[in-house]
Amino acid sequence: MKQEDMEEFEDIHIEEDQKNDADKTAEKKDKKKNKKDKNNEEVEVLQMKFDELNDKYLRLFSEFDNFRKRTIKEKIEMSKTASEEVITSLLPILDDLERAIANIPSEEQLKSQLEGIQLISNKLNKTLEQKGLTEMQTKNADFDTDFHEALTHIPAPEPALVGKVIDEIQKGYTLNGKVIRYAKVVVGS
Repeated sequence: MKQEDMEEFEDIHIEEDQKNDADKTAEKKDKKKNKKDKNNEEVEVLQMKFDELNDKYLRLFSEFDNFRKRTIKEKIEMSKTASEEVITSLLPILDDLERAIANIPSEEQLKSQLEGIQLISNKLNKTLEQKGLTEMQTKNADFDTDFHEALTHIPAPEPALVGKVIDEIQKGYTLNGKVIRYAKVVVGS
């Protein structure tokens, strides 16, 4: 063969090698692209799982925080009204003391007894006030079913007293803002 023919043959052979190299490079690029796509898909799936778990964690944390706050609030409320039963049982004694003071005759010899009973009554009142007991003021106040229990309705002596408390039969009390005994009253109509 001639050298010219050989050169043509070599050129063809080189062109085929270049095509094969280009095909191999394209295949490598496709494989890399497929790997990147798979990696991107895996990253997206993992990111979604992470976001879901993070959301669950935040919700659980806030739910626990709300539970903790609610429990603390309930404990504070319970401690404020823990003595309610004891104080409620003392209220009739307080009523009896007030009646006794009101019914003692005003003779000179009984004045010392009256002063002694008043001292005891004042001491009991101060102690109960320190524990959070408050007496309701009902005279001439608007009738309110949240604080008053109407025992009877009578015609109002004045038009301004319609719907108001005219007389108090039994005092009402609140303990730290909570009604523990409703005031029993007479309402004008």
